[in-house]
Amino acid sequence: MAKLTDGNRGTIAKAELPAKGQRFVFDDHRDAPRGFGLRITAAGGKAFILKYSFDGRERRKTIGDWPTWTLEAARAEARDLSRDIAQGKDPLEAKRRRRQEPLLKDLAGEWLDKHASGLSSEKAIRGYINNDLLPAIGNMKVSDIRRRDVIEVIEDKAEKTPRAAAQVLIYARRLMDYATDRDYIPANPLAGLKPSSITVKGKRDPLKAKVRARVLDHDEIRAFWINAETCDLHRLTALALKMVLVTGQRPGEVSGMREDEISGRWWTIPAARRGKTDSAHTVYLTDAALKIVTDAKAEIERLSRRRDEPWSGFIFEARPGRAVTNAALCRAVDRQHVALGAKTVQPWGRWTPHDLRRTMRTGLSACRVRPDIAELTIGHVKGGIIAVYDQHSFDAERQVAWEAWESRLLQIVAGKDPDTTEAGNVLNLERTRA
Repeated sequence: MAKLTDGNRGTIAKAELPAKGQRFVFDDHRDAPRGFGLRITAAGGKAFILKYSFDGRERRKTIGDWPTWTLEAARAEARDLSRDIAQGKDPLEAKRRRRQEPLLKDLAGEWLDKHASGLSSEKAIRGYINNDLLPAIGNMKVSDIRRRDVIEVIEDKAEKTPRAAAQVLIYARRLMDYATDRDYIPANPLAGLKPSSITVKGKRDPLKAKVRARVLDHDEIRAFWINAETCDLHRLTALALKMVLVTGQRPGEVSGMREDEISGRWWTIPAARRGKTDSAHTVYLTDAALKIVTDAKAEIERLSRRRDEPWSGFIFEARPGRAVTNAALCRAVDRQHVALGAKTVQPWGRWTPHDLRRTMRTGLSACRVRPDIAELTIGHVKGGIIAVYDQHSFDAERQVAWEAWESRLLQIVAGKDPDTTEAGNVLNLERTRA
């Protein structure tokens, strides 16, 4: 052993090289922990090391090359390592685990494949992760990611698209939850991070969603119903939009409607096509709904004869084998808003396909349908303890609700005021049935 000294004339600089292989010179300085020394190779390389025992095995940890590391810095590092070893931490094991720890981009691919594949929102989720999060911090080790790293990504996104930034935050938080579950990190650095914590210059609470409350008034309902099939909308697109208004179901669920989902007057939307729940949903088809289905089939048959293509089974088939999409419905309404009589209502603007669903739900309340029945009618599921103990389907009550709404809708289309007539509300409909 010898006391190591730094500098051009120190023992390190003057240390003799071995003829071959490597040799070690251990430091006997009072500030040096036991096992700290210098490794010298025949090629002239010199590096500081710490030799120690862990679980009965001799191990050697390389601290760093000299002169990149000064002697003083290497001694300080060796002391820190010795304290860790005394506390039962093996620095070489920590290095091995660090080397095996995935980059965020690798973990994200694994998480997307396991938790996003097959979802109706898969494309959007992958976009938020692959296009927004990973370009900024994808090459970082998972354990290196700090709350601030993600906040910067969110704030940059919020400058132009606040709602999309909120979605990036949601899925980034879920991804880091996955990293926590897999024991790559002890805790999620994004836990408790709320959208209100994000700041953008000149905007207060920029990620806060504005709750859309747009419904069609009677004039808009009448104009839409009368003009949808006679304007430049594709007829199947027009019929799909009408089905949304008649049934109150989500535009994406309506657009994917298939013949094999219909049995008599009941349409069953399978769980696989319902993005917000894992259960199937049944919908009663009123006379107006059945006529839409019949008209759609006739239109498909007419187009099939012209194209000589077999029918795929989609009620609203945009192309052979493909149903019209929710995005296509939105684009069509936007293009034909003048012909459809859509008004610009502040702060929401013109109506969208989803507003047809909200209009139907609002109409159910006007028909005096019980709120719980109205919610089940449009496909919202029961919550809390009720969902556990109440398994009744309320088919009869929901059927009455759809029939009451159809009566009200047809009066609006006919130019009548449904609130001044006897029909069009569930109480009168049930009285008539009785």
